[in-house]
Amino acid sequence: MPRISAIVLVFSLLSSSSSNSKAASSVRVIATTTVVADLVEQVGGDLVVVESLMADGVDPHSYRATPRDIDRLVRADLIVANGLHLEGKLAELLERIGRKRPFVAVGNAVPKDELLSIGNDLFDPHIWFDAKLWSYCPSAVADALSQLDSKSAATYRERADSYSKDLLELDKNVRRKFKEIPQQRRVLITAHDAFRYFGRAYGLEVIGIQGTSTESEAGLADMNQLVELVVQRHIPAVFVETSVSDRNVTALIEGAAARGHDVRLGGRLYSDALGPAGGDGDTLKRALLSNVDTIIGALRVTSTSQSIVE
Repeated sequence: MPRISAIVLVFSLLSSSSSNSKAASSVRVIATTTVVADLVEQVGGDLVVVESLMADGVDPHSYRATPRDIDRLVRADLIVANGLHLEGKLAELLERIGRKRPFVAVGNAVPKDELLSIGNDLFDPHIWFDAKLWSYCPSAVADALSQLDSKSAATYRERADSYSKDLLELDKNVRRKFKEIPQQRRVLITAHDAFRYFGRAYGLEVIGIQGTSTESEAGLADMNQLVELVVQRHIPAVFVETSVSDRNVTALIEGAAARGHDVRLGGRLYSDALGPAGGDGDTLKRALLSNVDTIIGALRVTSTSQSIVE
C-alpha cells in the first residue's frame, strides 16, 4: 500500500512539473469530461491549462473519482462541470469541493424552458448534442475565467462570442446535411438515451435502449418491444456508442435476426465523451460532424426492401 501511494504521489508531482512553465502564467482548469474540456479550451486558448478528469471514451454516468482525481480537483484554480446530474457519482464530491474552489456547471447557462425534462425536476444533461443549446455555455466559462484572470477578461469574452457563433454555424450545417435523409427514415436507435436534444434539434426520432443514464438497465420486455419496432418498421441500422457497452445493441440485432429482419450496425457514435487527440472526434465540432456523417451513411438506404415504412 505505501508503494502504491508513493507511485501516485510521484505521478502527481511529475504531472505538475510537466506544465510548470505554462502553469505559472495560466489558469489551471479541471473539466469533468472531454466535452467540457473542449469547451474550456475553445474559450481559454493559450491562457489556460485544461485537464479532463475523465479520459476519452469514458462514461461519466458511472465514473468514480480516484484519490488522484480528488487531488487534482482541490489543486485546480477552476473546476468546470457539465452539471444537470451528468456526473452522477461525482455530484456530491463536486458540490463539496465547489464550496472551497471556484466552480461552474455550464448546463446552468441553458434556459430552463429549453431543457428536456426527465421527471422529478431533473433534466436530460446531454445538451452538447444541440449545437445551438451548447452555444449558451461559452459565456459561462468566460465569466468564470474572467473572475480569476481579470486582465484577460476581454480576450475570454471575445473567444466565447466567436465560439458561440461557430456553434450556431455548425447547427445550420447539421440541419442542411440531414435534408439528405427523408423524414420517414430519420430513426436513430442507440445504446442509451443520450440523443434526445440531437433528435429534437435535427428532426430525428430517437430511441435509446437504456435510459438517459447508463446506470439504468433495459428490461426483457423493453428489449422485446424494441425488436418488434425494428422488425415492423424495417429499420435498416442501429448504432453503438464510443463510451457505452455495445452489449444491448448486439442483443437487439440478434433479436431482429431471429425474427427474420437483418438490421445492420450503422456505426459507432460519439456520445458522452470525445475521441482521442488527432481523431475525427477530438473536438465537439468534429465529433458532431462525424456522428452526422455516420448516421446519414447508414440511413441513406437505396434498397426498397430495407426502406423504413411510416
